[in-house]
Amino acid sequence: MVFRRSIYKTPAQLRAMVAPGLITAAALDAVRPAVRAGVTTAELDAIAEATIVARGAESNFQLVRGYRHTTCISVNQEVVHGIPGDRVLQPGDIVSIDCGAQFEGWNGDSAITIVVPDPERPELVERRQRLSDVTEGSLWAGIAALASASRVGEIGDAVQTYVESSGEGYGILRDYVGHGIGRKMHEGPTVFNYRVEDLGPEVRPGLCVAIEPMIVGGDEATLIEDDDWTVSTVDGEDGSHWEHSVAVHDGGIWVLTAPDGGAAGLAAFGVTPTPIS
Repeated sequence: MVFRRSIYKTPAQLRAMVAPGLITAAALDAVRPAVRAGVTTAELDAIAEATIVARGAESNFQLVRGYRHTTCISVNQEVVHGIPGDRVLQPGDIVSIDCGAQFEGWNGDSAITIVVPDPERPELVERRQRLSDVTEGSLWAGIAALASASRVGEIGDAVQTYVESSGEGYGILRDYVGHGIGRKMHEGPTVFNYRVEDLGPEVRPGLCVAIEPMIVGGDEATLIEDDDWTVSTVDGEDGSHWEHSVAVHDGGIWVLTAPDGGAAGLAAFGVTPTPIS
């Protein structure tokens, strides 16, 4: 007999997911001010790990077979899955940091993108910041859509619409998508960042998903580097990655990996998140 776990959580299970979400947010908040020229990606990884461990949790990235780091840190043409190491950040770099925590058997997953200041190349910084801003905006557009969506596929439509409305001609990765989250970091359903014909499962209380647009400055074609992890653009254009874990519950939606539940990010879309009771 095969037992298949439902993609919908109970109210008690959703409440259990609040803590790992906040721990994940704390790890990224600790890393954010340390992103500057001269720091190594390994040093950033160590900050995230120390924050997670200090809160009695563990890195769920380290639970992935063959991966021993707390974060994925991707720089410039690297979009996702970059491995922390001895790379030294340079002025003007665009840096995406993906992180997750597991606490008492439940998971959080979130990502941010930061552009390192470079007073000597303001045009480069402005161009890369624009890419990050549009990516982050598309994330919040997707989360806002979840608040009133009937099907999961409506998230991807909102993300793509937002990216297209920027007028920048950015590409959206097709081979890498969002996912459900719960007892495992990666669960069903698949959460596309672009329009699809099959809109997928229903959006109803108990749904918990990680929405994570991965946007690039040019063509969406990517390759996997020789380290077998890092995903880079084929054309060498920059990438940006933003992500939040979000729960749908009886009272509305709540962004688990944002201390304010997503209130600030959702305000522009007229959506007010409601705490999980």
